Amino acid sequence: MKKLILLLLFISCNNQSDENNEPILNQQTVEVYLLNTLNDSRGYCIDMKGYKTDADINKSLQAHSCYSYQGEVSVDQGFDMAKITNEEFYISHFKVCMEAEFLDNPSSLKLNSCNKSNKQRFILQSDGKIQPKSDLNLCLTVSENFSEGGGGTPVHLIRSLSLEDCNDALSSYQKWGIRAN
Repeated sequence: MKKLILLLLFISCNNQSDENNEPILNQQTVEVYLLNTLNDSRGYCIDMKGYKTDADINKSLQAHSCYSYQGEVSVDQGFDMAKITNEEFYISHFKVCMEAEFLDNPSSLKLNSCNKSNKQRFILQSDGKIQPKSDLNLCLTVSENFSEGGGGTPVHLIRSLSLEDCNDALSSYQKWGIRAN
């Protein structure tokens, strides 16, 4: 009987859930990176402005040198893989979702509490495009221009992110992948 009580106590203590009271099973944190490394051998990842745990959820998202070269996915670049497969780009550490400012060209991307609105529903297509579910003519795009960040060796690079019309001529700026590390 004591073993059964201990087992039930163990199960109940380990039964975590997310903000929708859905069980969290095998949560895997991944980074979302641009397939073309462009001018940074570390590549560009979708990133929050600010530094790691001090990142600011009230600022727009950006493309930034990926931090995985440091050995792990950073909290300000870490998305929940299971949520991506359910059309939601959720940053677990901050409990926020990627959201389009507008569902139009161009539009910046920001973070907000998850609410499953059309502005938060994105599909990672098999060809690498990230598109709002409600308008498959738009693609998540990094800018052609870049700036230097405040640290890293070599210095980290930053590019702005926006929704733009999908265009084969811009595929180097519009094709994404995911990786755990």
